[in-house]
Formats: sequence, C-alpha cells, structure tokens
Amino acid sequence: MKNKIYAATISTFILLGGAAHAQVYSVATNPQGSLGYRTGIAVAKVVTAKTDITARAQPMAGSTTYLPMINRGEIDFGFTNGGELQHAGDGVGTFAGRKQANLRMIGTMFPLRSGVAVVNDTGLIKISDLKNFKGKRIASKFTSLAILEDFVKAALLNGGVKFEDFVHVPMSGLAKAALGLGSGKVDISWVPVGSGLARKINNQLRNRGGIRYLDLDTSKGPYDRFKKASGGALKLVKISNKKFPGIHEPTHVVEMAYVMLTHNKTSNGLAYKVTQALIKNQKDLAKSFGAFKRNKLNTMGMVPQISYHPGAIKAYKEAGLNVIN
Repeated sequence: MKNKIYAATISTFILLGGAAHAQVYSVATNPQGSLGYRTGIAVAKVVTAKTDITARAQPMAGSTTYLPMINRGEIDFGFTNGGELQHAGDGVGTFAGRKQANLRMIGTMFPLRSGVAVVNDTGLIKISDLKNFKGKRIASKFTSLAILEDFVKAALLNGGVKFEDFVHVPMSGLAKAALGLGSGKVDISWVPVGSGLARKINNQLRNRGGIRYLDLDTSKGPYDRFKKASGGALKLVKISNKKFPGIHEPTHVVEMAYVMLTHNKTSNGLAYKVTQALIKNQKDLAKSFGAFKRNKLNTMGMVPQISYHPGAIKAYKEAGLNVIN
C-alpha cells in the first residue's frame, strides 16, 4: 500500500512538474481596460482552450512600446492598428529610421472605428466646423500610442484645419485623452466608436448632450488629403447606428484594421495553430469580446502592410480563405 501511495505521489510530482514547466506564450496588449487588452484576453482564452498552447495576455504601456519587443523576439504575439502597422513595416512616422522588419502578420481581428469627438452642445457637426473652433484645447503628444497624433492630424486636414490651429494638451494615451474630453481637460479628442470609453464620457457629459463625432468629408479633395496624410492605411466609413454614443445622425468616421502580429522566429507550427484557432472559433471570440462580431474571415489574410507568417498562410489556405502570400 505504501509503495502504491509513493508511486502515485511521484507520478503527481512529474505531472505537476511538467505543467509547471510548460511554455506560456505571451500576448502583449495595451493597458488593462482598453480595447487592446480585451482583445488579448479573448484571444488568449480561445487559443488556450482550443489548442495545446498556453497563451497569456500581458498588458503593457502600449503598442508603440511592445512592437519593437515583438520584432526582437522578446514577446511572442501582440496587436496594433493598420496605421501603426504601416509605420512599423515601412520605418516611417512613429518608427522613422526603425523599420520593424521581423514582424509577421497573423491576421485581422476586426475593423477598428474611431473619430474626432467634441461635446455635443458646441454646435459643431462636421469636421470642417473646427475652423470656428481654433484656439481650443486638443489632446496631443501621446506617449503610449504616438501614432494617434497622426490620425488626428489626418482627420483635421480632411476638414481644412491644422493641428497647429489648436492648443496642445499632452496625454499619456488613448484612454486619458478620451477621458480628458469627459472631464473638461480638452475640447477635442480622438475616441473609439462604440467603446466603453465613449459610453463613459458620454455619460459624464449627459447634461451637455453627451459627445458628438464630427462627420468627415468623403468628397474627393478632402478625402485625398486624408488618405495622403494617413499613408493609405485608413479609410472613412459611415456609421448610422444611433445607439452608439456620439452618433446623432449618419456620420463618417475613421476605420482601420486591428491586427495580430508575431515575429519571424516564431515556429511555423505555433503560428499555424494560433491562426487556425482564430479562424475556427470566431463565435467564441465574439462571446468574449463583441468587437469580433465585426470581423470577416475573408479579409483576415488580406492586410498588405507586412508579410504574413508562413504558418498563418498555411492555416488560411487550408481553410479555403484568401491570403497575401
């Protein structure tokens, strides 16, 4: 009997030791509570539940900070938006002189929609109305997601105004900038559409009619200015759902891909399993985070800014999906 107990105990230690030493793959995200963090939690949960891989979301200061770490192979996976992806891939803008050549695509998670927001009682409706708002305070100098300033500049140019026309208020990141609008620290800010942040600041400003996204101009001249300033990675889309805070009538806002990345040293097998899990478990991802409901499988493999990982390419081809090879 003692021998059986001893053997069982040894077996347990072996099993526990194996589990303790099983590799955990890091999924870098923006800070806790952010869209990026919720995306990472959903992805890590699905990958861990549906494969033999253990993935863990790792909140950090922001993608501007962790993309170089992924590029160096210090972190396994992470997320960014289409605009920052273009800067990282080409070594321009935020990453001027620092091309992140080792980054590889896993795929698009969902389209990310944001816009320039003001308090509703300002009476501003269109982005060009900011011509009458010069000298007001605008969120700027983002330290954790520096490319946000480029997005704001492109949107302002769409309306015929310049970033320099406003008083710049430094903000550490997207959340602080959005909340700054709600607390009265700034008059103009960049706010994700349909986000928890938008709901929170809309509620803070309910006595002033909430927030309002300024309608961007899709006519040729203004749109061309916007596309040139944004490097071609962003587009304008019309949102008509008035259930979204800040959408008071059909309004054109900015849309870009929100993507998952890895690096060129990630094994083909690991990249394949992660990509396959994402392709096959879209419903589970959407249950964890509703933004995944906007994803379209046929566009996951079609982001052109950087090369797809060979393991990801294999997963898309096996699923019968288009992929940039």
